[in-house]
Amino acid sequence: MDFAFDETVADVFPDMIRRSVPGYETVIPLSGLIGSRYVQPASRVYDLGCSLGATTLALLAQLGDTDCDIVAVDNSAAMLERAQKDRRWDQRVRFVLNDVTDVEIDDASAVFMNYLLQFIEPDRRLALLSRIHAGLRPGGALILSEKLAGNDEFDAIHADFKRANGYSELEVSQKRAALENVMIPDAFDIHIERLRRAGFDDVSVWFRCLNWASLIAVKSS
Repeated sequence: MDFAFDETVADVFPDMIRRSVPGYETVIPLSGLIGSRYVQPASRVYDLGCSLGATTLALLAQLGDTDCDIVAVDNSAAMLERAQKDRRWDQRVRFVLNDVTDVEIDDASAVFMNYLLQFIEPDRRLALLSRIHAGLRPGGALILSEKLAGNDEFDAIHADFKRANGYSELEVSQKRAALENVMIPDAFDIHIERLRRAGFDDVSVWFRCLNWASLIAVKSS
């Protein structure tokens, strides 16, 4: 059965992603820290594929009282329901149930896309990034984290990472099979080329661990 972000996954998501994604507990707080440097007063911020809102929380921890509108988007009703049930959110945060490819990006100073693009159909990825670039203010930034394809040795170490975090051999195999048709990672060079095609001239890597990487792409001012 293909992987789905349903109620079962929402219930265990924080533990699951921590045990599955190397560097996750570093990437999320740093996303908020880095992103806060680009948030402009009276602008919008988008957390695309927000799941339970961890990136939004990390941003709020760094924002102080900056006046902005944070739009947290996900296509999983179960994720958004759980996120809003678990805590009382800052009044600047607005949750939206929608496919991110259908969301208008407008007057944004920062856009976050942590571990999302790999779940978007490959032939729709460039259009999404181009729309994000168009919707950013000059000097605004896209913060992007993704699994990378193309390194068998790192893939093997990643499987060891999951075993070391308590997953059995069967669970590792089952998860790989469940994700095979829904998560399609790209090689690092493809990410860089596509970001440049979308209009971003300034692209940098700020974190990398095994077959996972985080990038920042800034729109020229």
